[in-house]
Amino acid sequence: MTAFEALITDERRRQRRGLWRASGYAAIVAMASVVLLGLSGWFITAAAVAGLAGPIAAQGFNYMLPSAGIRLLAILRTAGRYGERLASHDAAFGALARIRPALFLGLARGPVDQALALTQGEATARIVQDVNVVEAQFVRFSAVPGMIAALASGPLLCALGGWRPALALVLCLTGLLMIATALARRLEGPGREVQRASGALKEAFAGMADAAAELRCYGIEAKAMAAIDACGMRLAAAQRGQAGVAGWFEFIQAVALGVAGLAALLLAAPAGAPIAALCALAAVMTIDAAGPVLRSLAQRSAVREAVARLDHLLPAAVEPDAEIASVTAPSIVLLGACLSAGTRVALVGASGSGKTTLVESLLGLRSVEPRTAFIDGADIVGIPLAIRRATFGWAPQDAALLGGTIRDTLALGDPLAEDAAMWAVLADVALTDVIQAMPNGLDSWIGEHGVRLSGGERRRLSLARAYLAKVPWLLLDEPTEGLDTATERRVADRLSVRLARTGQGLIMVSHRPAMVALCDQQLAVAPASDAIVARPTDAGPRSRRYSRD
Repeated sequence: MTAFEALITDERRRQRRGLWRASGYAAIVAMASVVLLGLSGWFITAAAVAGLAGPIAAQGFNYMLPSAGIRLLAILRTAGRYGERLASHDAAFGALARIRPALFLGLARGPVDQALALTQGEATARIVQDVNVVEAQFVRFSAVPGMIAALASGPLLCALGGWRPALALVLCLTGLLMIATALARRLEGPGREVQRASGALKEAFAGMADAAAELRCYGIEAKAMAAIDACGMRLAAAQRGQAGVAGWFEFIQAVALGVAGLAALLLAAPAGAPIAALCALAAVMTIDAAGPVLRSLAQRSAVREAVARLDHLLPAAVEPDAEIASVTAPSIVLLGACLSAGTRVALVGASGSGKTTLVESLLGLRSVEPRTAFIDGADIVGIPLAIRRATFGWAPQDAALLGGTIRDTLALGDPLAEDAAMWAVLADVALTDVIQAMPNGLDSWIGEHGVRLSGGERRRLSLARAYLAKVPWLLLDEPTEGLDTATERRVADRLSVRLARTGQGLIMVSHRPAMVALCDQQLAVAPASDAIVARPTDAGPRSRRYSRD
């Protein structure tokens, strides 16, 4: 059993009461529908026969009791259908409330190479679109109990016309299910292709949307539109193929409806017209009750593809992070250099030498070779990610901000931080005046990816977020790139004061002399054929400026 299948099984266990309620309601609906249609056929035919027999026979026919039974069955069917949908959707929504967060957690905690290879559009397609397909199957969990209930009641009614109509109905339903199962096996491709093509379209659209400004600037919107259109045409073709598959299932069900109804009518004819009508309509409704099962078979290939795509997000069981009360100020050995607590080191080197990769590997955002770094003597490869991330406060080279407010962004550093602490870190990055000038201060909306801020303001807000984290080491990747000289000087001076006050250590990637000058030593990073290695460290900063990673 795969990880995602285990997750679904667990959710079905959690929601078993709701699913059983839905199954019970489905059984009531199926039985009420079969009996209702059969009784209606008998009543209409018997009333017609009584009317043709003359006034005396018509007056002697009991209209009240069958009418009351029909009304009761109609109410029962309507109430049962409402109860089934309410119970099944409640169970499905309850399961999805845990499935989607578990998938996101699996993606966040999964293998680094896998997470980096998954684009935003593809991840969205899986967590939204593929989960919706699984949800539909979750809702149809009651389809089989409903069909079984119909199969139990339909032949019993047909048996009123003899054993032959009942046997014909059972054989017809059995044949329908066998043909549908074989058809589902032969038509696996279209359903799978729909899931893949839909994911490809979302991936292409997300990529183009992120590059909208560049597309407009260089006048290549038409080319981008053509690429998205190609993905759309692929999806449309896949959907047509899937519609064809669904059409075949509708066709075989329609044929089975006609065959079962006609066979029951002819075989029950010796028992009289009212009974023959009862048997025919009961047989038709029994076959109709198999519809949800047939739709599930038609969607089986899409569900299998969705499950496979979702299982890729859960390569292993997702275990909760161990709770960490606090992380003391550890010593670090980085590329052979010993860094005691509170040390300030600048990672320098030519563009492409691997400085950013090294920083991200310390956090577990990229894979790392053994013996690259040690924390308190332990190889970082074997240290849990929770401990590694509680050791470092990170400001990335490309500041990624959530769509939200200033407060939302800073809260990532410390969800319990008070306003005073937030204003303090904003002062440390020379952003106080900017935020105070906004209409709502800390609660000002900064837009998707922080688009309402300038590039330098986004970078400084990311730096403030790192400051707010209560960690012993700061990992800063080009923290002042793009800032003017005066602003950079203020940020550098305040960072120096902050480090002296907090006693935090600093590992910083920078090509800016003002920032490198803050550090006690430099660690030059040079690329190797299969790993990142360090050149000998210097005692003081270099004045040479390197190009950006």
